[in-house]
Amino acid sequence: MDHKTGVKKPFRLEEIWRIRTLLEINDSLMELSLLNLAIDSKLRSSDLLSLKVADVSSNYLVFSRVLYVQKKTGNDVHFEITQKTQQTLSHWIKDQELQPTDYLFPSPRKPNQPLSYSYYRRIIRSWVLALGHNPDLYGTHSLRRTKATLIYQKTKNIRAIQLLLGHTKIENTIKYLGVELEDALRLSEEIES
Repeated sequence: MDHKTGVKKPFRLEEIWRIRTLLEINDSLMELSLLNLAIDSKLRSSDLLSLKVADVSSNYLVFSRVLYVQKKTGNDVHFEITQKTQQTLSHWIKDQELQPTDYLFPSPRKPNQPLSYSYYRRIIRSWVLALGHNPDLYGTHSLRRTKATLIYQKTKNIRAIQLLLGHTKIENTIKYLGVELEDALRLSEEIES
């Protein structure tokens, strides 16, 4: 099979809503929680899958904002959890009777282990196939890029996205978003260091 490598496409807003609707119809609470938190948090898959219940909630109340230390960089990153995601996660935590020290998305096969990267990738692949798209063009990073891309399209504020993604260099954020050079230079000139 010919797999395409490189930057994976972000999902468009209407595609996210189609996936959410499908997951709600199929009563896939875990996948819906995973989708919503992946988009809200903008975390890399390694960080997302490593989250413990206590990282995002206390006494079944899901936080509206979280400060998290990224594994790859060691840098702090802040993320919001929207009300819709708070409700879904709260329902998921209660439904599964998860404890504060439990992984938020535990492995269905291995006790005391998080959901595996390969399983997470298969879930995303199934969503992409349900949309009728080529699954080789999307991956786990598609979810990390989705909200960042939507924010950029609406605001053109690269500095805000840099902070949300936890990038140390704005050049990395520009490259990450695939911003055109001229647009990037114009925006960069507007941002004072």
